[in-house]
Amino acid sequence: MLITPLLSTFEQTLLGVSGIDTIDPIYRPAEWKPFIGPGVFTQEGDDWKHSRALLLPLFVSKRVGNFLEVQESVEALIKCIPEGKLVDFQPMMFSFTLDGTTYLLFGKAIRSLAGENKEAKAFGEAFRISQEYVSYRGRLGGSIVVHKWIDKEIREALKGYSSSWNDADDHELTDYGFLGSLLVDTQDPKVLRDAMLNVLLAGRDTTGCLLTWTMRLLVKHEKVMSKLRDEVRIVVGVGSDARTPDRNDVKKMQYLSYILKEVLRLYPYVPINSRAAIKTTVLPTGGGPDGTAPIFVKKGTAVGYAVYAMHRRKELYGKDAELFRPERWDPLEEANSIDLKNIGWGYLPFNGGPRVCIGQVFALLESSYLIIRLIQNFQSFECDPARPMPEAGQEGQDVTLVLASRDGCWIRAFAYAAAEKGEGIEGARTHAQGS
Repeated sequence: MLITPLLSTFEQTLLGVSGIDTIDPIYRPAEWKPFIGPGVFTQEGDDWKHSRALLLPLFVSKRVGNFLEVQESVEALIKCIPEGKLVDFQPMMFSFTLDGTTYLLFGKAIRSLAGENKEAKAFGEAFRISQEYVSYRGRLGGSIVVHKWIDKEIREALKGYSSSWNDADDHELTDYGFLGSLLVDTQDPKVLRDAMLNVLLAGRDTTGCLLTWTMRLLVKHEKVMSKLRDEVRIVVGVGSDARTPDRNDVKKMQYLSYILKEVLRLYPYVPINSRAAIKTTVLPTGGGPDGTAPIFVKKGTAVGYAVYAMHRRKELYGKDAELFRPERWDPLEEANSIDLKNIGWGYLPFNGGPRVCIGQVFALLESSYLIIRLIQNFQSFECDPARPMPEAGQEGQDVTLVLASRDGCWIRAFAYAAAEKGEGIEGARTHAQGS
């Protein structure tokens, strides 16, 4: 493992102040290169600007927001949930986001939710291992499996590429997803693979973690779940009255947006991050016993910042900052002691500044769509009495590149279909326990 001195500050804005020039710490490209290669996560300067400019149009294309890229994966996940039986939702959430992201990138999902798909299972496991050990910089055997699958998809796309895509929007309608759009700018297989991997890294485990934490908190907080269910019922219906939601429906569900904001506050995608000074400078505050003194920062020094800790600060979020309370984001909630409308840099679930996450809209739409469909299909969720959900922050947590639940997400789900057949929740529960 490569050890490099890291300066951790009490409080400082690093991401959006033009007078403080920073880059990724020098060790990060070396750690990540064997897996994802050069890309928006590892590049700096003009190379980074080029990679970001290449990807940015993809997230404002007509593909994002119509849910076509996730509908099949959502229905596949719902079919994987056994009626009334205890099951860990976390692996299913990761498989769902892997399928959704690969569909978006390549025009077809890897179908990891299909249990019989050995290639998808190997890819998902290799991707997990590669992320888990990327910070140790070693030679990553898992990378070979991931690269092999992506290279195969790129070869197929290159065979179908037409130069006419350069003069029209036809690439938006191809079977190759975002990859088809990138082919307009480059046909270099290595550049294409690196671009795909950088987006895949951002889109798989991050959203999988968001969905896992959301389900854990909804199951624990019955009043929040009930309020959300009422909102879903009013906008798109539930059970036999349900209809497929679209983007406009998601926009109408204000309480759902508060829930996701609150989950990302307590469990940000990347809980700990760092930047490195490209020249010797001084941070105006953050040093000394009380955090108000300046700090001398030598060129090349990495400065760490903990979004996880900042999001739980009482001076920013009130005395109940450690608690899960979606209503804190409602400007009309009279019980709120702090107005979060102008929280600004105090809330950074998607980073900030020039490197703000370009896929945040897609991530929130994807998460919202799945949560809505789960509530439409299942009238009740229960945690395992033998594994009670602890309060936020008291559970086991795994920090790799993202923040995951060490305890998984063990839940029983009871479908509307069972109740509508006259079985009811109690009957479904009894049947499940006896099977």
